[in-house]
Amino acid sequence: MRKLNIAIVGATGLVGSTFLKILKERKIKINNLYLYASEKSENKIINFKNKEYKVLRLSPENIIDKQIDYALFSAGEKVSKEYAQFFVKINATVIDNSSAFRMDDSVPLIVPEVNGKILTTENKIIANPNCSTIQCMQPLKVLNDLFKLKRVDYSTYQAVSGSGIKGISDLKLTRENKKPKFYPYPIVDNCLPHIGDFVDGNYTKEEVKMINETKKILGLKNLQASATCVRVPIINSHSVEIDMEFKKPVDLNKVYNALNMAEEVIVLDDVKHNVYPLASLATGNDEVFVGRIRLDKFDRKKLHMFTVADNIRKGAATNAVEILEYIENNLVTD
Repeated sequence: MRKLNIAIVGATGLVGSTFLKILKERKIKINNLYLYASEKSENKIINFKNKEYKVLRLSPENIIDKQIDYALFSAGEKVSKEYAQFFVKINATVIDNSSAFRMDDSVPLIVPEVNGKILTTENKIIANPNCSTIQCMQPLKVLNDLFKLKRVDYSTYQAVSGSGIKGISDLKLTRENKKPKFYPYPIVDNCLPHIGDFVDGNYTKEEVKMINETKKILGLKNLQASATCVRVPIINSHSVEIDMEFKKPVDLNKVYNALNMAEEVIVLDDVKHNVYPLASLATGNDEVFVGRIRLDKFDRKKLHMFTVADNIRKGAATNAVEILEYIENNLVTD
């Protein structure tokens, strides 16, 4: 892979700092690195590969004079909508972790191992899916290829780091019997069935994201889908229980074979020895862990499965860097 000029927008945040960690771990060759954040973090020093970088204030004048190949965004929907265009104008490819462009028909929504093949060099803005959606896509894709997915229902158990630093802070505050500053109720000793604002039909925005993003990524416009998204009092790694209905009867042997062969999926499913996916096992890793795989008791076309993944890595930063890698390895010629 060639040496790249990379910008990180939201470099001082939870996902932004993880971008740097993933770039280092995956040995991405970097020529110039530009770190952007809000005015309050301007001139902050961040060390990367034993070199100090001064944080730049995110502004048009600090962008337009740069040569940048990729801009990795994790600064929220409003910032992405305002500033992505400035990076596109200097011919950078924007990989955006917010919800700003996910449902834009002109913007690909990508999990590389699932639908990376739809990317072209003409795509200058690429959307990174929601963290809880990402971890479900590869298992669903390989099973859809086998049995043709008809319906999917999600029940999520999402860690507070999905809310960023504010969520983590709230968990720590309420562990000390202090009032929450971010969540509507104390998250300690609670499960909050409330992620994002409530919208029409009494769904939350998080639930609507999972439903719509699943259809777009899998290319299944007519898929029946629903979700209940719940915030739970753990720091890291989301768990998602997936109920699936297929058009064909499910063969469990084929399920296990397909999932064991799937890229970036690890099957942990030996209930006799209490082996199944756990948040503590997923944290710090880039794979999706699946287990508790079982046929429905009443319908041979239905399957139940439990998935866990690190929401900051696989659910955000790693997937974004993998998009970059996919483009460089498959679409770019030196």
